[in-house]
Amino acid sequence: MLSKSIQEALNKQVAMEAESSMAYLAMASWAEIQPGLDGVTEFFYQQSNEEREHMLKLIRYINERGGFGVVPALEQPIITYQSLKRVFEEYLKHELTVSESINELVGLALEEKDFATHNFLQWYVSEQIEEERLARTLNDKLELVGDDKSGIYLFDRDIMLFRPKEGK
Repeated sequence: MLSKSIQEALNKQVAMEAESSMAYLAMASWAEIQPGLDGVTEFFYQQSNEEREHMLKLIRYINERGGFGVVPALEQPIITYQSLKRVFEEYLKHELTVSESINELVGLALEEKDFATHNFLQWYVSEQIEEERLARTLNDKLELVGDDKSGIYLFDRDIMLFRPKEGK
């Protein structure tokens, strides 16, 4: 059985994962109306789906442990960007915020000696290491490219090569 504080913290994480899904969906929609960003568009649609899966995994865990997984109300995310570089800066910033939240959850689980939740959260810890690495790598690549149109073309063409293989 989950404590009230663990259930509240997990539901807060549910909301964060839902916000991530919506933010990445907005990034995908923005990229889709920009000329030539098909790879970036697909990347963010996939990121959005992945974050939704993370949210569902949390809701199911909360419910399985005798709590109540709450479907959150969401505010509209940022929907327009000044540049591709800004999109990826926001992506990294968002992933760092999620990592911080997961780490706080892990700390709370240990503090309350909720070892089942601690164990469950280890998957999220590993996932965030991968997400941060990916976001940093893509930001580094865009920094190298700068405003060079041929570089942006190659970045867009190759972006899906940087995604970890499914089923990790």
